[in-house]
Amino acid sequence: MKNEIKSLKPWLMLWGTQALSTLGSGMTSFALVIWLYQKRGSALETALLSICSYAPYVAMSVFAGALSDRWDKKRTMLACDLIAALTTVAVYALLRLDGLLPWHLYALNALNGLMNTVQQPASEVATTLLIPPDAYQRTSGLRSLSNSLNSILTPVLATALFTFGGMTAVVAVDLVTFVVAFLTLGLLISIPEVRESAESRLDLRTSVREGLSWLRENGLILKLILFLASINLVASVYDAALPAMLLSRKGGGEAALGWVNASVGAATLVGSAVVALLPAPKNRVRVICLSLLFSMSTENFMLAFGRTPLIWCAGAVLGWLGIPVMNANMDVIFRTAIPTSMQGRVYACRNTLQFFTIPLGFLLGGLLVDAVCEPLMAAQADVSILVKLFGQGKGSGAALLFFWLGVAGVAVCAVFGWILRRYRWNRA
Repeated sequence: MKNEIKSLKPWLMLWGTQALSTLGSGMTSFALVIWLYQKRGSALETALLSICSYAPYVAMSVFAGALSDRWDKKRTMLACDLIAALTTVAVYALLRLDGLLPWHLYALNALNGLMNTVQQPASEVATTLLIPPDAYQRTSGLRSLSNSLNSILTPVLATALFTFGGMTAVVAVDLVTFVVAFLTLGLLISIPEVRESAESRLDLRTSVREGLSWLRENGLILKLILFLASINLVASVYDAALPAMLLSRKGGGEAALGWVNASVGAATLVGSAVVALLPAPKNRVRVICLSLLFSMSTENFMLAFGRTPLIWCAGAVLGWLGIPVMNANMDVIFRTAIPTSMQGRVYACRNTLQFFTIPLGFLLGGLLVDAVCEPLMAAQADVSILVKLFGQGKGSGAALLFFWLGVAGVAVCAVFGWILRRYRWNRA
């Protein structure tokens, strides 16, 4: 055990400090959602925060991955983190000048998303280089663990800081966590370099084609990516509708939104602990399919029909309990199937294919809440069956949307469960 911990020390330092920085960034993002919704009251305008973050990420990922395979991983991560931190400084300055406007946030989120586009594939390759192959599942569980803790702490700390110190206090904490992570990576961690291959010296377009060609030749990986892309469409509509419902409904508000997000974190914390201790399953593909089916068939329906924070929180727990299990098994399949020298390009192509549905989902969710579901529910008579099922007033339209998200999620899992039924994966 001591030898294993010693071999993982560089990764543990990187993981711990990056998780701390992610907590700071998450608190800023959470507080900005509350700030903007309080200012504008629009699900679409709030969803545009995430759309602007993901649009450059999706559009540029295939090129960023090819560049990542050529560039020094550590320098790439440091440069991207620094520029992303400067966007937070810009938010802080605009707040101090009382000049922060929605379009400022959209522009800064787009720049931040672009930096994440380049940083993410470099970070994935660095993780592979720092972790022994037999520790992939355990470390994936630890990564899910930190994400879970962040999910619990982010709404609690962000709400507390926002209440007592406003956006300025939230941004200040974000910058402190960045400094800790930046100095640790810059001064204390050495990331091995991948030996340059003939493929990495190809021109950019050829490198991108190499990544896409690898995916076309590996049917299981491509089908899993398309499965996750479909799930991400449903999940991003969910993300766009959740603040609109919880901040508007009777019994909701900032506290309810915080409790639901904290419940998500608690569920993923438990799931992460479980997956870190479990032995490798006999068929990772089946575990992925069943985990997502359980998630899609529980939370959305409980949000749709629930009327109290207790029901909403219970739905969040059921919906997210199996996600770390799914993520860990997906992570093992990808890391063991994709050659290390190709991972930057393939992960970047994966990012574009798997995540392009996220900005579409946020846009669709905002439009459906503001322009379709809320007006539809507002026009219903008191005796309407829709009113009896989903309630009245602002937020009832979002509840109606959650019902249809539950139906869509189950349908997606059923279709891809049938497509993937003949695949097995029990390596690593």
